[in-house]
Amino acid sequence: MNHAPDVDSLDLSILRVLLEEGRISHVDLGVKVGLSSTACARRMTKLEAAGVVRGYQARLEARSLGVGATVIVRITLEGQTEEELARFEKAVAECPEVFSCYLMSGTDDYLVMVAARDIADYERLHQDVLSRLPGVSRFQSSFALRQVINRSSACGVLAPAPRRRVR
Repeated sequence: MNHAPDVDSLDLSILRVLLEEGRISHVDLGVKVGLSSTACARRMTKLEAAGVVRGYQARLEARSLGVGATVIVRITLEGQTEEELARFEKAVAECPEVFSCYLMSGTDDYLVMVAARDIADYERLHQDVLSRLPGVSRFQSSFALRQVINRSSACGVLAPAPRRRVR
């Protein structure tokens, strides 16, 4: 059973700032959320220990690193036993081109996000990597034309409550 840690409105404010500025100092964070740097450090330590904050990472500009194509791949496995799922998940985690993978409900078993230099590079990945993942019976690829939004999956929880219109 998942148990959500106690996260109050100040913690949520800290998390909103960290999503935008992960390298912010405790002093600057304190100014933005109205706390002392010591209180911010204490709250950040609590959020990290509770697993709410699992780490910090740089957001890279994919195109400047030669990634010209983001491909969304819907994968269906031959079976869905725990062993088959575990075997697939272990293998897909070893693919450096895969930057995101979700176990899905519905007709597809997995949604996999792949970074490729270009269409020829994706063709190589298709033939040499994706089609050889264990248990794959079918997959369908779609090329992303343009990224519109790229947020942390927890952003919706951090969004401020919508304001009510006063009439």
